Amino acid sequence: MEGSFELTDGRILSFETAGPDSGPPVVVHHGTPGSRMLGQELKDLAEQLGVRMIGFDRAGYGGSSRKKGRVIADVAADVGDLADHLGLERIATWGISGGGPHALATAALLGDRVAGVATFGSVAPLGASGLDFLGGMGEANIAEFGLAMDDPDGLGDFLGAARPAMIGSDPAAFVNELSSLLCPADLEMLNGPFVETMLAQTRWGLVGSHWGWFDDDLAFVKEWGFDLTRITSPVRLYMGVDDAFVPVGHGRWLASAVPGAEYVEAEGEGHLSMYAKHLVSAHRYLLSCF
Repeated sequence: MEGSFELTDGRILSFETAGPDSGPPVVVHHGTPGSRMLGQELKDLAEQLGVRMIGFDRAGYGGSSRKKGRVIADVAADVGDLADHLGLERIATWGISGGGPHALATAALLGDRVAGVATFGSVAPLGASGLDFLGGMGEANIAEFGLAMDDPDGLGDFLGAARPAMIGSDPAAFVNELSSLLCPADLEMLNGPFVETMLAQTRWGLVGSHWGWFDDDLAFVKEWGFDLTRITSPVRLYMGVDDAFVPVGHGRWLASAVPGAEYVEAEGEGHLSMYAKHLVSAHRYLLSCF
């Protein structure tokens, strides 16, 4: 099911669901850039596990209105409104990459309403003690985050120039745009049908503009607007040692900062491969939290 509705502040939020309506609800926070599109793998998994999978376009992506100047914490109110709209008292949630901090914010700020949370390759806060934020990142992300920190106008130009290849119909051009971020395990992932799903998700997220992507990047390098120690839900963090999108130091820092977090790290795995190999186990974990 696809739909949209008006949030309490008047913006529009666009969403998609899969799986049985009666199943335990799991809210998905897409990566940066990305969109509400769940893709066939998640739809099949929702049916297999009896989960009600819920994707949504973060502010400024796809069919959701932009919220200029947003911070990471702002997503929690949107998820709360989404849960209310769907008649859900309690949810589990997970996020991949740039969706990771948003999933953590949802858990921190919605409290007991969140049964459990998981992240794959989540970004950690800029300025986190002992973390080299850019250390180990691929060239494209070093350039992108550097502009987010020092030159927002330049970031807008950079993302606007990158957008055509990210939304085009040619998987080879899409993979080439990501080339500096792809370890061998991730490159192998993009040699199969996974790339078509990722391209479709990105294409929809950037269909109207690059501003959702821009606002995400600025939110990552500002104060997040919430305290990680407020998370009381069970948490599991997944991280590939060879990840060049979000280096392993981010995962290790989050594991030390989130109270009681379980941390799963794997040698030889990257950003995308870690997600693909642990997707089922992460959902079984979240189901156990209800």
